Amino acid sequence: MLLRHKQAAAAALAISLGLALGACQSGGPAQANRSLNSVHQPVVDHRSFALDVSAGSSGLAAPDKRRLADWFTAMNLGYGDQVAIDGRSVSHATREDIAALVGQHGLRLSDGAAASEGVPPVGAVRVVISRAVASVPSCPNWEGRSANHLGNHTSPNFGCATNSNLAAMVANPDHLIQGARDTGDTAIMTSNKAIDAYRVRPPTGNQALSTTATTGQGN
Repeated sequence: MLLRHKQAAAAALAISLGLALGACQSGGPAQANRSLNSVHQPVVDHRSFALDVSAGSSGLAAPDKRRLADWFTAMNLGYGDQVAIDGRSVSHATREDIAALVGQHGLRLSDGAAASEGVPPVGAVRVVISRAVASVPSCPNWEGRSANHLGNHTSPNFGCATNSNLAAMVANPDHLIQGARDTGDTAIMTSNKAIDAYRVRPPTGNQALSTTATTGQGN
């Protein structure tokens, strides 16, 4: 009789351990990620900023040039941004003035017309900055408080640090979507010019050593 009680107790203990193990396994994420690919990926968001400046047939007036230049500086205009003019009648002189200000930040004025809400005032031209911003909105994710994953899956926060740093450091967030496109003289091509010049130039050691007299004529 005592043996039967011991066997029943052991069976009950085994069942309880099995239920506890099942509860631990079901306590993880609904869809366990058992690969090394992070479910947290950068998301690219596009934003537009517009400024109306007065313009005429002879271009921008000096006060409007300063205002536009200050706006570009305040917006921290740089690589990855696109600057365009609203697709309405714009004089060639006005376009040249705006292109010159854009060129001071190492960019080119886009050939295409910009789309913006509303209509610019009469006698004004609208300058539009299009900017892409990359972020990982689902990070950080601290849902899994336990370090033990009995289902052999990664933690909910896996990949957040790497992809968040990538989104913060990428110069042009659009490259995360379609990669770098060949649009002419790219930054990589510019940097390769110095490398090619270093490789093509013959080593200085190939030339003969110059001779210098060690004795001079006496007075």
